[in-house]
Formats: sequence, structure tokens, C-alpha cells
Amino acid sequence: MKKTSQYCRRLLTTHRSPLTFLLFLSIMSPDLNAQKQQSTYCNPVNIDYGYTPIPNFSDWGRHRATADPVVVNYKGDYYLFSTNQWGYWVSNDMLNWKFNSRKFLRPWHKGIYDELCAPAVGIIGDTMLVFGSTYSSNFTIWMSTNPKANEWKPLVDSFEIGGWDPSFFTDDDGRFYMYNGSSNKFPMYGIELDRKTMKPIGTRKEMYLLEHWRYGWQRFGENMDNTFLDPFIEGSHMTKYRGKYYLQYGAPGTEFSGYADGLLVGDNPLGPFTAVSDPLSYKLGGFVRGAGHGATFEDNFKNFWHISTTVVSVKNTFERRLGMWPTGFDASGMMYCNTAFGDYPHYLPSATQPKGEAIAPNPGAGYFTGWMLLNYNKPVQVSSTLGGYAANHAVDELIKTYWSATSGNKGEWIQSDLGTISTVNAVQVNYADQDVSFSKEMDSVFLGKSLGVYHQYKLHYSTDGKKWNILVDKSNNRTDVPHDYVELSQPVQARYIRLENIAMPTGKFAISGLRIFGKGSGNKPDVVKGFIVLRTEKDKRSAFIKWRPVDNAFAYNIYYGTHPEKLYTTVMVHANNEYWMKSMDSEVPYYYSIEAINENGVSARTKVIEVK
Repeated sequence: MKKTSQYCRRLLTTHRSPLTFLLFLSIMSPDLNAQKQQSTYCNPVNIDYGYTPIPNFSDWGRHRATADPVVVNYKGDYYLFSTNQWGYWVSNDMLNWKFNSRKFLRPWHKGIYDELCAPAVGIIGDTMLVFGSTYSSNFTIWMSTNPKANEWKPLVDSFEIGGWDPSFFTDDDGRFYMYNGSSNKFPMYGIELDRKTMKPIGTRKEMYLLEHWRYGWQRFGENMDNTFLDPFIEGSHMTKYRGKYYLQYGAPGTEFSGYADGLLVGDNPLGPFTAVSDPLSYKLGGFVRGAGHGATFEDNFKNFWHISTTVVSVKNTFERRLGMWPTGFDASGMMYCNTAFGDYPHYLPSATQPKGEAIAPNPGAGYFTGWMLLNYNKPVQVSSTLGGYAANHAVDELIKTYWSATSGNKGEWIQSDLGTISTVNAVQVNYADQDVSFSKEMDSVFLGKSLGVYHQYKLHYSTDGKKWNILVDKSNNRTDVPHDYVELSQPVQARYIRLENIAMPTGKFAISGLRIFGKGSGNKPDVVKGFIVLRTEKDKRSAFIKWRPVDNAFAYNIYYGTHPEKLYTTVMVHANNEYWMKSMDSEVPYYYSIEAINENGVSARTKVIEVK
């Protein structure tokens, strides 16, 4: 188990606007969210995350969390399992997830805390298998041929060898394998299992041990400096594609923005493997950060996706969410995961999405809608403010910071000014946990998985701040939507968006991100000039990157890779014109390019430069 490292919330001092009275006009216009099947989604994944299941596990307060996800496509439906959720989710579209309550406990133990942690999920023929992390041999492997109906029974009552952070893989020839390991001292292991008895065939083999002295991204710590612990390897997952084996692993620590899934490639399921220089999934900047300990799966249209753990780490080191990214293989067989604009609206799977190799050098980009963030650091007004949880925290593109009202009462509100009249296509409402009940009376509701919990709100829009129309009405909603994302059935022209609280499940009305997406009415940013990358002479894992600020840009995407036509890794930088890069492979040259971002679109990328 990793040691807990604490994070201090940023308490920015801002002047909030005085409380004002607004008469919401009742306009006989339809709810723009009414009955339309969305074609897009937005990270973090909007599921009913459970609260911390262990009373003394929370450092500062009750909070939602899950991590270590695995999705399998079983008979055309998607099944999502993750840590400590007392069940699993089922979806037929990767947007709407229905929770199936199921405690996969040891048969002889009825304790509340022995729930699945970092589960392995596998498919053998028509059977789904589920197994939770354990260092003992007394943990059940469960099986089901009807998981949609929540029908399960033990396949093996006491799995002989156990394993922490396990994963299952069935090869094309029917042979069955398990990978496991979560340590900063020992490697990741792999072993073949008898697919009928689950007994090991032979002994475990070492798959990989981290090489942080070579690969900068593997260094432990928020700043990749290996300050007080060595990095952890964990969260294995195997994908096979055109005869090659792609073994994925999480590193260097689940609480950091640099949490990522690395990649090994080999010709056999138990190796030997060659390490790929850069992570498969990486999300250093933006609202959602971190993309480690995940799993790759195919949708119903034979396109690949990667779901992984993202980082909050405010209420507790292990406060986390999930993110889902377009993934695949280019024409040369190189596996990629596109996290560029990874927390902006993206299209859901469909038969019309282009394959990765068709749109190089940025495979996966075809899923991005092109809808831009319209209200980054724009003016905000609120009904009230609790202490240092200032209003601008709701629009600063940091999930770690949030605004909180002084209560969770109906009528608390937050209003965002887009600056100019813009085309609004979608809104994401990200709730934060502030003063969630921690009483014994409420533990039955807010300890572990909380069923019957819901948020209710209304969104209004206006072009002048005086005449208001209803944008979205969820005043009768009965679902738990901690990261609610609403794609409008038709875009609207608006300058002001107002979110009004109707009901909270618990705690105060608190928002970590009121994010408005669409297209502004101005010009795209200019092309970046003066872009330079100065690689450190003493440590080739690192480089100082600098460029001239673009006056009409609020963010930048830095693209890089080890091939000039394969810049598959991205870092988004807000409100700055420099970046300290610490994630390179010290033994190979790199290639870089950059683009500027604003609410109106994206500039052209700069010419690719080589960094030796």
C-alpha cells in the first residue's frame, strides 16, 4: 500500500459579487435537454461514484472515489468494474451506465470492507470472470453467463495463488493468463492458468520492473522528482492486435497528475517485452488529470477505447475518478491513446468514426467535437461563498479547486459570463464534496455505495443578463450525476449561463467546474512563435520548453513523440508560456510541436522540431 501524501487546497482570494436578486422569467420554450439521445460524452465519466467505504480512511471528510477500472464488451453490452463500488455498471452505449448492486465478498466473511479492489475481469467463451485483489489464497473467482441480470456463482472458491492488481487475458488459442503486481520494489508478474481449474501452470514470470533512471515519466511525485518513495508499478492489462501483445501497466503513483499507463510490446503473452518510450495514456494538464491503471477494450464498431484512473486527491490521497479516451493502433502497429482535449466533449462510438491510421499524425482526433471551452476564467457571480472556496474556482479548469455556497439549499446559484454572445452546444456540471454527512445516522446512506441519491438543478441562459430562458430543467431528476454532462438538442446563442440548485444529496452546493462548451464569435488564436525546447544536458529525461505568449490564447497543447510523424502524447498548459518537461526517454531524440487554444478554436501547429 502506498503511503498517504497530503495535498493542500489552493485558497485564492477573490472579490465576490454582492448578492443580487434575479426574477427568473418563465418562458414557454422547451427544455433543450428533452429526450434527445446524446451523441457525445465528456470526462470525467459521469457515473454514481460511491463514497469512501471505510470510516477512518478519510483524512479530511467524506468523499466520492473509485479507480482501477476495467471495461469488457460482453454480448454487445459494456460492463464496468472498479475499486470499492459494491457492484458494477452496465451500458449499451458507453454513456448511460446502470449500476448493479453486488458485493463480491469472501463466502465465509460478511465484513463491510472486503469488497473488490482493483478487480480483474475476463471472458472465457460465454462466461465472465471477476476476481478482486488479494495477497492470500482465500478469495473467490466469480463467474456469470448472465451478468446483465446480476446472476453470479463461485467458479473457484479459493484461488490458489492470489494476486494484487490482477488482470485476465484469454488468447486466441484459448489459453488463459493472469498478470498482477503493485509494488515499488518488485516487478509485474505473469502466469498461465488452467482455464477450467484456475490452477497455475508453472510459476510466475517477471514481466517488467520500472526503469525510472531512463524513462522520466516513471519518476514518483507530482513533480516527477522521486522525493520520498520509489515509483510503483501496478494495474496490468493485456491487449492483442495483429499477432502482437501489448501489455499495459500503471505508474508511478495514483495520486499524481503524471499517473499514466505505460506500454510493453512482445511476440508472446509472457514476453519477452520491449518497453515503449512514452506512456500509452497520459493526461498531465487540463481539468481532468492522470490516466493510469486502466484497461483497453473494443466497442461494438471494432474501435478501441482506454478507460483509466484520473486524479482529484484533495479530500484524500485516493480521491479519484475515471476517464475514457479514444485508442487504437496506427498503420505500423504502434498503439496510441489520444488524450488531446481529453476533457472536452467527444463523440461516442459509431460506425462512422474514422480509424486511427486514416487520420495520422493525430489518431483518435476524429472523436473530438471541436466544441471549445467558452468560460475559462471568465467573470462569475454567485449567491453566496463559503470561506475561501471562491467563485472563480468553478471556472479555473482545476478539478482540485471548487466554489462552495454557504448552504445546500434550494435557490443557491452560480452565474458564468462568457464575455460575448457565443454558440453553446453543451454544459458540464461538476459537483464537489463539501461538508458531506459523516454522522452515524447517515453512514448507512453515505458510507460506500449510496443508492437512491440524486442531484436536481436548473440551467438558464441569457444574451443580456435580463431576459432568461430555461436551458436545462433537471428539477425532477432522480439520478446521481456528480459530473453531469448535457449535450443540447440544438445549440443556443447566449452570453450568460446560470446554474440554480434545486436539491443536493448531501452537503453544501459546491462546484469544481461549471464548464460551457461551444464556439465563440471571435477569431481563432494566432500561430505560436518562438517555440524552443532546451533539453537538459545532465539529465536527458528533462527539458525546458518556452514560447512567446499568444495574445488571444488562454491555453496551449504541446505535442511530442519519438518519431516526427507520431506526436501521440500531449500536454495542455493554461495561462503560461513555459513548461518544465520531465517525462522523456533519456536515450532517444524527441520531436515537438505546439498549438494555441481559445474559445473560438485552435491555431495551426508549429513546424515539428527535433530535440536531440
